[in-house]
Amino acid sequence: MALADAKTQVDLAFTSETRRGLAYENVFGGATSFLRRRYSKDLTGVDLAITGVPFDQAVTNRTGTRFGPRAVREASALQPCDPPYGWGYSPLDEFDIVDYGDLAFDYAKVSAFPDTLTEHIRGILAAGAGSVTLGGDHYITFPILKAYAEKYGPISLLHFDAHSDTWVDEDFERIDHGTMFYKAIKSGIVDPRTSVQVGIRTHNDDFMGVNVIDAREVHETGAAEVARKIKAVIGDRPTYLTFDIDCLDPAFAPGTGTPVWGGLASWQVAAILRDLAGINLVGGDVVEVSPAYDTTGATAIAGAHVAHELICLYCWQKRKG
Repeated sequence: MALADAKTQVDLAFTSETRRGLAYENVFGGATSFLRRRYSKDLTGVDLAITGVPFDQAVTNRTGTRFGPRAVREASALQPCDPPYGWGYSPLDEFDIVDYGDLAFDYAKVSAFPDTLTEHIRGILAAGAGSVTLGGDHYITFPILKAYAEKYGPISLLHFDAHSDTWVDEDFERIDHGTMFYKAIKSGIVDPRTSVQVGIRTHNDDFMGVNVIDAREVHETGAAEVARKIKAVIGDRPTYLTFDIDCLDPAFAPGTGTPVWGGLASWQVAAILRDLAGINLVGGDVVEVSPAYDTTGATAIAGAHVAHELICLYCWQKRKG
């Protein structure tokens, strides 16, 4: 395809005849799947499924993350015309990637939500694909990790956030976006010794044995050193990367429910993620984009770029064999 194709091609999310290739329809129009990937519920031969989880129940402050997947998809329309800068390859050309659509769930039966999401991800993994999930408040990562742990055993968690989300909570039926990693570690589905939290800048008495690279350390040591330290901790273990958009400073991502000053800049995150090439990434998510609090769209743009980098990381590992 070429730029001239935008004159005749539109709605590639539905009309594309292939799951591969860059997309050149007009960025301001057309159906807004993530990166203009074809919407499909058929995962036969698919390498990676993008899925949305518009769940918005457990935020601490400002609600609105249910609209995150929609906003991130729309923001991604600018990105699929060219290979991602700095990676040296084009995952959209080399791999079968689809937009699997959103999770369907009964919003009035919140207690049923976790199992519904676990089963959703379990189906993607059973088909042989990986998942990149667009959230949704951060609680969603816990049900997702359950499905991944069934396949890979205890997971190494690479967690970008302003908050550790390991506050004590012994009630495992509570759906809380600040305690789910406490429960994940207690449940044995996350190995804290080979897990890393990056960008932390809120107090917690107990980080549950997880290795912490706080925001100040990122600023003082630099992106390359942070990536090196992460790689040294996780090694080649199966790793799940979860990115809470409030890892970024509010100057770069104001559209979140829990903004905290002193956070990472978008350029720091871009550098760290690209320097992580080669880790054994098996899946990931971007959560807590709340577009209502950011009329500029910068937060959704950041979320779309993070999700694109997750695709690059996942496919990098696959292409290296």
